[in-house]
Amino acid sequence: MKVPISWLKDYVDIGIPIDELAGRLTLAGMEVEHIEYYGVPGSDLVWDREKVVIAQIVEVKPHPNADRLVLADVNYGASLHQVVTGAPNIFHLKGQGPLANGPKVVFAREGSVLYDGHQAGQVKITLKPAKLRGVKSDSMVCSEKELGLSDEHEGIILLDDSAPVGTPAADYLGDVVLDIAILPNIARAASILGVARETAALTGQPLKQPPYELHGTGPQVKEGVGIEILDPDLCSRFTATIVRNVKIAPSPYWVQRRLRLAGQRPISNLVDVSNYVMFDLGQPIHTYDYDKLLRRAKAHGDAIPTIIIRRAKAGERMATLDNVDRELNSDNLMICDTMGPIGVGGIMGGLETEIDDQTTDVLIEAANFNYINIRKTTQQMKLPSEAASRFGRGIHPAMAVRGNIRSAQMIQQLAGGTIDSGLLDNYADPAETVTVTLPVTEVKRSLGFDIEIEKIAQILGLLEFESKIEKQKSELVVTAPDHRTDISGPHDLIEEIARIYGMDRIPLTALDDEMPNQRNNPSLVLEERTRDLLARIGLTESMTYAMTTPQTEAKSRAGERLDDRPYVVIANPISAERSHMRHTLLPHLFEVAAANSRHHDHVALFSIDKVYLMTGNGPLPEEPRRLAIVMTGAREPESWKKGDRSALDFYDFKGVIESLLDSLGIKEARYESMEHETYYPGRTARLVIGGQTAVGVFGEVHPGVRERYDFPDQPVLAGEIDFEALSAAVPEASRISDVPRFPAVTEDIALVVDDQLPAEKVRATIMAAGAGTPLISAQVFDVFKGDQIGAGKKSLAYRLTYQADRTLTDAEVAKIRGQIVKRLGEELNVVLRG
Repeated sequence: MKVPISWLKDYVDIGIPIDELAGRLTLAGMEVEHIEYYGVPGSDLVWDREKVVIAQIVEVKPHPNADRLVLADVNYGASLHQVVTGAPNIFHLKGQGPLANGPKVVFAREGSVLYDGHQAGQVKITLKPAKLRGVKSDSMVCSEKELGLSDEHEGIILLDDSAPVGTPAADYLGDVVLDIAILPNIARAASILGVARETAALTGQPLKQPPYELHGTGPQVKEGVGIEILDPDLCSRFTATIVRNVKIAPSPYWVQRRLRLAGQRPISNLVDVSNYVMFDLGQPIHTYDYDKLLRRAKAHGDAIPTIIIRRAKAGERMATLDNVDRELNSDNLMICDTMGPIGVGGIMGGLETEIDDQTTDVLIEAANFNYINIRKTTQQMKLPSEAASRFGRGIHPAMAVRGNIRSAQMIQQLAGGTIDSGLLDNYADPAETVTVTLPVTEVKRSLGFDIEIEKIAQILGLLEFESKIEKQKSELVVTAPDHRTDISGPHDLIEEIARIYGMDRIPLTALDDEMPNQRNNPSLVLEERTRDLLARIGLTESMTYAMTTPQTEAKSRAGERLDDRPYVVIANPISAERSHMRHTLLPHLFEVAAANSRHHDHVALFSIDKVYLMTGNGPLPEEPRRLAIVMTGAREPESWKKGDRSALDFYDFKGVIESLLDSLGIKEARYESMEHETYYPGRTARLVIGGQTAVGVFGEVHPGVRERYDFPDQPVLAGEIDFEALSAAVPEASRISDVPRFPAVTEDIALVVDDQLPAEKVRATIMAAGAGTPLISAQVFDVFKGDQIGAGKKSLAYRLTYQADRTLTDAEVAKIRGQIVKRLGEELNVVLRG
């Protein structure tokens, strides 16, 4: 939220530097994200206090040599000065002679530094004497662009009649705007008054509340309108006033200026009042054309309109102010009259009762709505707004009366008219006064330091809490002010004390409380350990959206087949591409890897996260974790050492899996060939651990899938592993052995096997045959096919390693080898290669 300091000063005096104020607000929970300066020190363009001043045009004369220029005599306090200008918004004054009440303007004398209004962007110029079509000109009456206020250059600034002639423009128009992040826990400060209240508490200055007095001189408001609330659970309070005989016109410059600084576009005085009061007090306002309401009531046979607040009926429709015809449902709270809906409660008014150029009488609505219902309707209708944002975070019903009175006052001030007597207030569900007992011991326990009970009361008083001190009990009975909806217990009050006391002033203290029992979280520890291991291997973690679509996931399968398992469907998705909860991590990881592969010649990513699988056991899905890995690109980076620049392949990926399993202490793992629609036929394997079924699948990605994600023309390796099954296989403890004192014995054997027999199965049989013997490992190191071996055969060479607590003899090793060869022949029809 943008907060102009000039507006803030309406409610609190600021006696500290702006930077210091921004720091205090940030420490108190209202982060000042940016500070904008206009015309004052800190701005890129500082207006000279002597040369850029407020002035008044006293006469506008025709230019002797140009129809599109005029000569304006300007009084800037010291004397009169003639200015040549082409501003179209003063042409109508040309030739009228001396003006009794000429417009107030910003006048820049020779030597002033301004922005060039005729060039794009902000280009600085210094005013110098020149002749414009034969007439000397050394000064200027300024537009907003020339002062750096906006890009507006169609005409000069026409100030309000009250602008003091001769005053430096920096004092009258110069400003500083704080851009404050209003988070949900500080939503009460989503207004100028709200920020002023916090500023007053933080700086010790008194808060100057605006007057809330309604001076109605017209007929009784209850004689002009009625209010019925049929659903008090959705609308707890609704207030109305009527202002008659108003005149629609542009708002005064000071109103327009403040709205622009706050980020709102001025429209007209009546519309601007609603926006102004919302930013000023935080209470959204809606204004209806009362005559249109009256005509609708009479068409229905009623003497006066009755405002009815109810849920929409099935099949009802209404055209909102954005000219969209909307279908309503029973969850929508509607503002209606006896003819039907005239507005969506708290979100947007209806087209049939909008303010237009013919409006003379207006009905002002200030109400309070259920914040959850506002959020749901805003999402359903896709109608975010400043009003819906404030209602959606919760506003106290007490603010409705204040907002209505303030609006009526401003409409009368800006548009004239007569206010009806009284204020119509239907308070269907009054809010309870919140009282909290606050023990001083709890304050010390939570904050960690002693603070006197009187000091606590003083701090809370700065925020308009009423505190009754009970010294005998060493506690306070605190009543929350009626603009707060976020106070429910001592913890809320302690937070307020800490904020205003100053987070930076709280002393460092040791924990003075009983230490909670320490509990380990093995699942999380293993997850973090796995992340660390993969990062050490050389992979980079990627975090991706949990939300997807079935079509997006189908891209990761060769035939783009949709998953036939049911998805978790999101009721209010943030976009059409985020409508379902994912079944797999790979599709989004493919997208990230493909994007990175266009900028890097080596990409190796992993992700450990949840997937969401519907079951028949209740409405909630299972949320098992998965580990996904995607790799592509060169095996080694380019360097002067001329490393291996060949592309990564299946065995590089398998090596990553083996390294991870070895680091986790998982020994009983094997790899089995299989087919899968995501991967290249013949280059796919399932990972099996112990006696389990497959815990994961990996391989080289199918060319069709690779092209669909726009990968470069190079192998892409990927895999996804059930992290829950992987975790279950990790041993609780790892066995550590002494370094062997005796040398190991290694020997190589070459075996002729059927071409379709997996090397892993042969290795497993070798290890099984050598169980209980000094055989400790068997590794394949060569594969050969050729005529020498025979058709349908291949040669596998294994390196066998034997280790014992003594020196092994050749005879002992030969005996074990014999057992192995015999078992291979019996079980797998394997023979030694000659």
